Amino acid sequence: MDNELPHVPVGLAAAHAGAGLHQPIDEATPRWLLPIARALAWINRGVMVLGMLALIASAFILTSSVVTRYFLHTSTDWQDEAAVFCLVGATFLCSAFVQAIRGHVGIEAVSSILPEAVNRLRIALVDLGCLAFTAFFTWKSATLLHEAWVEGQTTSSSWAPPLWIPYALMTAGMALLTAQLAVQVVVSLNKLTRGR
Repeated sequence: MDNELPHVPVGLAAAHAGAGLHQPIDEATPRWLLPIARALAWINRGVMVLGMLALIASAFILTSSVVTRYFLHTSTDWQDEAAVFCLVGATFLCSAFVQAIRGHVGIEAVSSILPEAVNRLRIALVDLGCLAFTAFFTWKSATLLHEAWVEGQTTSSSWAPPLWIPYALMTAGMALLTAQLAVQVVVSLNKLTRGR
């Protein structure tokens, strides 16, 4: 078809075969930022492994909950909350890795029709807006963590685990995502100024 838009792979589709947990560092990263970018890549890799284990654990916990309820007719309050805590941790802690490979939902049609210079500007503006949002979210998560810790807040279930656990996972994940976006903003601005 003559009017078909070219496919521009992003995220996991853009990763080379066998990339796995490998997170490439953009070649436009300034030299002074390379140690931070490498540290983030290393942390993200470790967190992804923890996220995978958390997903497996939550699947096992929920499956055992269903079996326990059906066959033994017993209450499983702790299992539901434990699975939710695992899922919260996996979701928030792994968000920086997903951002590093630009695997979040995006609109490829827009990037494929824009001239490269305009697309670079679009990416820089989106990264800057996302950085502002995640910095605010990190701050709010940290205030929730502080309140839960100081006030000794727990869930309302009979198990009553402390709420600082999911808030700590949320704060750590958002802090990692904010750091990842800060690196990407600097790289995007570097590409704009260098005209790459």
